[in-house]
Amino acid sequence: MKKHRKLTIFLCICAAAAVAVTGYFLISGWIGSMPKLNYGNNTETNALAAYPDANFAVISDLHVYDPSLGTSGSAFDTVMYSDRKLLLDSIALLDYAIGDIMRSDAEFVLICGDLTKDGERVCHNLVAERLTRLSDAGLKVYVIPGNHDINNPGAESYDGDRTNSVSTISDNDFLDLYWDFGYNEALFRDPNSLSYVAEPVDGLWLLAIDACRYRENQPGQEEIVGGKISQATADWIAATLNEALRDNKAVMIMGHHGIVEHWNGQNKLHPDYLIEDYLHFGKFLASYGVRLAFTGHYHAQDITQAIFDDGSYIYDVETGSLVTAPCPIRYCSIRDGFFSAESATIVDKLYPGTNFAPNAMAFVKETVMNEAMATLRKYRVSDKDSAIIADAVGDAFAAHYSGDENPAMRPALDKSRLSLWGRFILFMQQYVLDGLWEDLFPADNNSSFSLR
Repeated sequence: MKKHRKLTIFLCICAAAAVAVTGYFLISGWIGSMPKLNYGNNTETNALAAYPDANFAVISDLHVYDPSLGTSGSAFDTVMYSDRKLLLDSIALLDYAIGDIMRSDAEFVLICGDLTKDGERVCHNLVAERLTRLSDAGLKVYVIPGNHDINNPGAESYDGDRTNSVSTISDNDFLDLYWDFGYNEALFRDPNSLSYVAEPVDGLWLLAIDACRYRENQPGQEEIVGGKISQATADWIAATLNEALRDNKAVMIMGHHGIVEHWNGQNKLHPDYLIEDYLHFGKFLASYGVRLAFTGHYHAQDITQAIFDDGSYIYDVETGSLVTAPCPIRYCSIRDGFFSAESATIVDKLYPGTNFAPNAMAFVKETVMNEAMATLRKYRVSDKDSAIIADAVGDAFAAHYSGDENPAMRPALDKSRLSLWGRFILFMQQYVLDGLWEDLFPADNNSSFSLR
């Protein structure tokens, strides 16, 4: 009888604990789904302005690196092989992109942040000098900072096995350096960030949103990767969008951080690559008839649509990094209410007659695998299992970076080769591989859809 009573008490305690844990996750999930800010969504039913015709190019994540900061030694090698950036070729890639854009029919150029490796002043000077070639050729250029660009404690030079801090820039320095690339044309500027509004063609407003958190960066720490806006900036955006409605202006967005989840599970694995409150923020923009957002940050070539419960929608046109293979440029046009994008890649054109392209693609996979291996070891996965899983992760990310993922090209993963623990860890992370290999609507590289 006593044993039965003890068992009953134990089961009741377990049941109570299960209810408490379930309740905690339900409540915390509900709280987490609530908006962090008051967005002031549009509730008017007025006819929205039609998008005027336009031709423009988009590049992102230039990560320009001045070789005077060091190109050899163990310290530089550690940086090179811990990331997927072709730093040594960053200037050549930017020069090629500028020449290609100048030969196109683009009227203006959008650059979605991360102009430099880590905000080094010498790298910013290089970028600003290069962009002058575009403006001298008669093209309008619009920039916005990325998380790497301002007040970055990671601004360093490399000497053998040593790193040395070098000069970075402030937000005011950014404004001065890039004054001729958007800010000089600003119709409105946000006093609380580097956000601004310009009108690249009549009837089309470009709302450039700075969601970077450079003011929070601290010496000796890594720069803050995530993005969010303040209530003051949200209010400024709402006022700007209301002004656009009154003036019958169509609006498109340019920013660094994503506004739409680009694969199912991205917010779980990499929340810092989406703007905080992205679901509510996207709905807020869409309520004013904003149909297009141009972003970067994730180094992937991807377009995804978000449709909200009120029937509004927005497309996030994410452009891959100029220093991550395949090193894309987007050529975009708006005609008669339809948006079209065509992609050109540089990795296969920069050094003709060489193995640069296949080596660069292999480099992407290798550096992703290095990162995956380091993560798996934290979970005490064996080297053998880590290598097998990391190989699959490398293939998945390489496919996503290139865009238009084709599940038929997904290499088979033989789970029987894994230990029991390896299979368990793979099971817990299976959503990453499945999500990256699924190509969400619409097409990524060459795409066309209505903005009506």
